[in-house]
Amino acid sequence: MSLYERVADLSLVIGAERRERRDRDTSSGFTRATTTFVLDGEGETGQGEDVTYDTEDHDALADVGDLGLVGGYTVEEFSAALDDIDLFPEREPERESSKRYRRWAIESAGLDLALRQAGTNLGEVLDLSYEPVRFVVSTRLGEPLSVDRVHEILDRHPEAEFKLDPTSEWTGDLIAEVAATDAVKLLDLKGQYHGTVVDQDPDPDLYERVFEGFPDAVIEDPALTARTQEYLEANTERISWDAPITGVESIEALPFEPAWLNIKPSRFGTLSSLFETIEYCRKEGIKTYGGGQFELGVGRTQVQVLASLFYSDRPNDVAPGGYNDPDLPEGLPDSPLAPAEDPPGFGW
Repeated sequence: MSLYERVADLSLVIGAERRERRDRDTSSGFTRATTTFVLDGEGETGQGEDVTYDTEDHDALADVGDLGLVGGYTVEEFSAALDDIDLFPEREPERESSKRYRRWAIESAGLDLALRQAGTNLGEVLDLSYEPVRFVVSTRLGEPLSVDRVHEILDRHPEAEFKLDPTSEWTGDLIAEVAATDAVKLLDLKGQYHGTVVDQDPDPDLYERVFEGFPDAVIEDPALTARTQEYLEANTERISWDAPITGVESIEALPFEPAWLNIKPSRFGTLSSLFETIEYCRKEGIKTYGGGQFELGVGRTQVQVLASLFYSDRPNDVAPGGYNDPDLPEGLPDSPLAPAEDPPGFGW
């Protein structure tokens, strides 16, 4: 029985639907907005978080009434019903990927509700154990560039590990200073983003400085161009993909067989696509780890759940949300995160 088949026949009854909006400043210099879909039924509540990046899409959703989700389903029937529901009834989203993000929010809320109504959790249904989750802290070096944020976190959490986003402004001296911490495990070149504020143009000189300056780190989302191709193909065992990964077909379309993949569930849109992709990676021997998207609520919990069940010992970009705050809070947990003894539903 496949992973998806284990959850597909779970029943859920939705008696009411509602939404909760959240906004929060981040250490990356922008205000994050998300919307949580809340499904109530038979004394239980299921939740899923829409991580659409554009605040305008969340503003538009605030003016929308119920989407018509009330009813009784199996998980598979609920997913099929969403095919016929306009999830952006007021306006088209700012970007096409947001349709998958919102679809994931509602499907994950449905799964959470189904598990809770059945009195079980995702680990039990999948026959998998919850393991402590190793995580990395994703942060920026700021403007002007400085390693201060990394040192601030290390001063309080000496065993912390990091995911950083190099840019062409990273000099050899800066790279040497960052590498001297011996704490950087992931580096995101942002070469697969297009039309966003985080785009990083392909820079062969930067790529060489990063690969040589961090010889043990996994390098995420380079841009494959005539000037970078030869260098990247010589280092395929260290390259990971994130932004292009939306399902099995997207993996098969990569320019070379991947060694690593960042699994962000909202990019897949549906539970079936997510579980199919995880199984494909396990079969093909592709190393996976979890990724976050500045979730503000239950979405962060759910990416931690998936990391716990499927890739707990990898450099998961799923640190507790406090690590994203502009001012680092006191008392944040260290890696690895310990799971609850018997977490509820799609919870942690």
